[in-house]
Amino acid sequence: MLDLLVSVLLLVGSLFIVVGAFSLVRLPDFFMRLHGPTKSTTLGVGSLLLAAVIHTADGLTLHKLLIALFLFMTAPVSAFLLGQVGLRRRVTSRAPLPEDFPGSHQ
Repeated sequence: MLDLLVSVLLLVGSLFIVVGAFSLVRLPDFFMRLHGPTKSTTLGVGSLLLAAVIHTADGLTLHKLLIALFLFMTAPVSAFLLGQVGLRRRVTSRAPLPEDFPGSHQ
């Protein structure tokens, strides 16, 4: 039963990481590119770490706890700082407006 839970956590974590990488490549705007990978990779790596805690015999150790603490503290702070830099440098949106989408002309 625990092997099934570990497998599901590994698949979910991998899916989140792939979605984060895909959003980094495909999203058109600096702020969108900042938001997608920050949220999804944090959840993905958290899920992988939880799978490691469940799978290993020693359970939650100090180094796994420190990895989780470092991950959940640095990802939001780095995203905030990158967002502040984008605002101060007046990064403009390059995302297409709704009227620019194909098929939306009336």
